[in-house]
Amino acid sequence: MAEEKFDVIIVGGGITGCVAAYLLAQAEMEVLVVERAEEAGQKAVTGGRMYGHAMEKIFPGFGEEAPVERKIVRERISFLAEETATTLEYDDEEMRKPEKASYSILRGNLDPWLTEKAEEAGAMFIHGIRVDKVLTDDKGKAIGVLAGEEEMYADCVLLADGVNSLLAQQLGLKKELEPKQVAVGVKEVIQFSEEEINKRFGVKDGEGLAWLFAGDVTNGAVGGGFLYTDKDSVSIGIVETIEEIGYGGLAPRDMVERLKNHPSVRDYLTGGELVEYSAHLVTEGGYDMIPQLYGDGVIVAGDAAALVMNLGFTIRGMDLCAESARLAAETIIAAKEKGDYSKASLSLYEKKLNDSFIVKDMKHYRKMPAFIDNHRIFEQYPGMMEEIMKGLWLVDGGEKEKFFKTAMGAVKKVGIFKLFGDVRKAMGAL
Repeated sequence: MAEEKFDVIIVGGGITGCVAAYLLAQAEMEVLVVERAEEAGQKAVTGGRMYGHAMEKIFPGFGEEAPVERKIVRERISFLAEETATTLEYDDEEMRKPEKASYSILRGNLDPWLTEKAEEAGAMFIHGIRVDKVLTDDKGKAIGVLAGEEEMYADCVLLADGVNSLLAQQLGLKKELEPKQVAVGVKEVIQFSEEEINKRFGVKDGEGLAWLFAGDVTNGAVGGGFLYTDKDSVSIGIVETIEEIGYGGLAPRDMVERLKNHPSVRDYLTGGELVEYSAHLVTEGGYDMIPQLYGDGVIVAGDAAALVMNLGFTIRGMDLCAESARLAAETIIAAKEKGDYSKASLSLYEKKLNDSFIVKDMKHYRKMPAFIDNHRIFEQYPGMMEEIMKGLWLVDGGEKEKFFKTAMGAVKKVGIFKLFGDVRKAMGAL
């Protein structure tokens, strides 16, 4: 293999790497994907949500063919105090349409399917090998990779090696991650029967719920919880920024237990069997965290390019990964046709990204990371909402205080001007 030269070497066999490999192979390019996991999906943190629109462009009928778990038809957000939850829920028939659908997925199932699709198209995969270096010529152009003790060569290298892309850092395309820019996600998968999932969450076969949490789950630290219903399991966990670890006095692992045992959640999980525990880094910096996306002979895509949006009310990453993979593949195909893999030629990738929903959406929500980095959201507002809700609905036979007085009392504990300031920031971020 050392003497063989490929058109493209892709580092990373996740969603980004597999989608790019599939499209490049379809264009009859010689593609090699190098993945450090021993098998497809082994190192991908299982359980999550994928918005299907990007995949539908690549695999028409994706939601019907791919091994997705459930179509998400119900949204739920809860602000948790110690014993209570203030919850907003949304249900919409539009969510059932393929072009607007999103799905709970297990990466241990999806990644092998994507790998098989790419292999059927003609891409070659090597598993169980770590890429230690991107090889460059005397002018700094990427010409291949060093994987183990073997040098492999290509006209173009596509870096899809995840959040902490050391290879992009080696090439000077990306800075070392800062604690405030990245979070740790800790996740459990709890097994039930399909019928039990339907019963507990009030959903039909093939349909499910996405549920996000803020407040008590992180004990005041900046972060939140999530729960997704899979076909016959529940994916539940928390995300906390690295900078915040220790702030609330709880380790991320303890936060998962805190969420699982909250009164609003625990009855949904009683009797389930823990079948998986995993952790993963997630970028939190938004648009301002996007690194240099290309160089001579190299492109950075997916998580490695920090293409993730945490908006508080939803988390998006996998649709951005799939779309960036498609745009990277189109750029490389155009470079192949010109016989030019220079930095100037590959700059087409940045133009395509700027014209796509990826950058447009990330720019739109550019201020969201700064807004979310506010302890009042996690420490004070859940309690404020709890007090207001109690004033609305708790009846014990005693004299009821006027609701306005109750609400203003709760607001004053936070601070009226602080609340108005945070509302103004929220409007600006949205």
